[in-house]
Amino acid sequence: MVTSMTRRTRLGLLLAALGVFAVAAVAVPRSAAPLPAGALPCTTGPTFNLQARTGRISTPDGASMFMWGFAKNPGAFQMPGPILCVTEDVPITINLTNSNIPEPVSIVFPGQTGVVAAGGSPGLFTQEVAMGGGTVSYTFTPSEPGTYLYESGSDLSKQIQMGLYGALIVRPAGFPSRAYADVSTAFDPAREYLILVHDMDPDLHRAVERNEPYDVTQKHDRYWTINGRSFPDTIAGDGVAYLPAQPYGALVRVKPYNATTNPLPALIRMANAGMSNHPLHPHGNHVQVIAQDGQLVGPGTSRSSEQFTRTAASGQTFDMLFKWTNAENWTSTHPVPVTLPLLRNLVFKDKVTWYSGSPYLGTKSTLPPGTVSFNRCGEYYYPWHSHALNEFQNFDEGFGGLATLLRVDPPNKTALQCPGP
Repeated sequence: MVTSMTRRTRLGLLLAALGVFAVAAVAVPRSAAPLPAGALPCTTGPTFNLQARTGRISTPDGASMFMWGFAKNPGAFQMPGPILCVTEDVPITINLTNSNIPEPVSIVFPGQTGVVAAGGSPGLFTQEVAMGGGTVSYTFTPSEPGTYLYESGSDLSKQIQMGLYGALIVRPAGFPSRAYADVSTAFDPAREYLILVHDMDPDLHRAVERNEPYDVTQKHDRYWTINGRSFPDTIAGDGVAYLPAQPYGALVRVKPYNATTNPLPALIRMANAGMSNHPLHPHGNHVQVIAQDGQLVGPGTSRSSEQFTRTAASGQTFDMLFKWTNAENWTSTHPVPVTLPLLRNLVFKDKVTWYSGSPYLGTKSTLPPGTVSFNRCGEYYYPWHSHALNEFQNFDEGFGGLATLLRVDPPNKTALQCPGP
């Protein structure tokens, strides 16, 4: 269980994040500082050794949940499974063992062809491995670039709900900085992000933990995650100590588009491992959808489109390009929409400051010692959240769930001047 102090700290961060719905500057505590810009935290092959095992994840409302998941072998439990990054036309092998899940498990790879499975015993869709039952090896050659899921092929309504899923990234051969071979899909390799969503019913997880009957028809989701975390934990960095089983953050971080100094967009890879459809959008911005389920639809074709909200159906994936245009000529001497505040104009809650957007609001006194000050270099934050508002909470406590933040760093700041954690 998460301590009450941790819970208060996270709720303070949540209140801090609420300020971004109408503002340019927002408080971000250093204990949950944004990720520095960087490539995806990939696990690379061509051979991947995975294990299916049990574990627990932490939720921002102070609870924890029993899970199953794919982990590295050897390695500790994690959710979701490792992000597997491979190259088009290069054969790969995934070796799966079952560490301590008391029923047969397997892996299927939607969108992949020619998968050969060896070992274990036959299941409904592919070879399965029982607990302590040796190894099943899955071998195939990924022939189409794109974003894909890998997930259990055994008792899908139970095992995927329990957490047996992950992302498979296939890069085009010879073009590591393109989403596809098409030159129009070029992106900044330091700005590649994964938005992997999932939905969970804690009652079903409790039934599995207690070896009680599992009835998926009674499913009633109470938690929603991005990359294995619920907001506000989604904006913490990769590998933070207080989330040992949830290694992946989900903050999207960019700089304003500039034809000379920052010409390439970010690449957002979205995938839905849950059973429900989820409409997500970056507040006040659009994304350009260039591919669906590993099939290129743009940007040079009539099927490509800029969208304010992108609904990801269960099992669906999208590749999207994103750039933030500095339409108001934002600089350190010309901030938008108002001048960044002095400390005396900040509101503070649970030792975290936040800014309403108005220089006329806020406390007019010195903040207490130990209070975390506002953002580091004048960056902007936008919410990126589900438009199904019931998903914007953690077990009826808002805001939370399917949400993260989009961070825009000042155009005239270097990485040293505008750091991550």
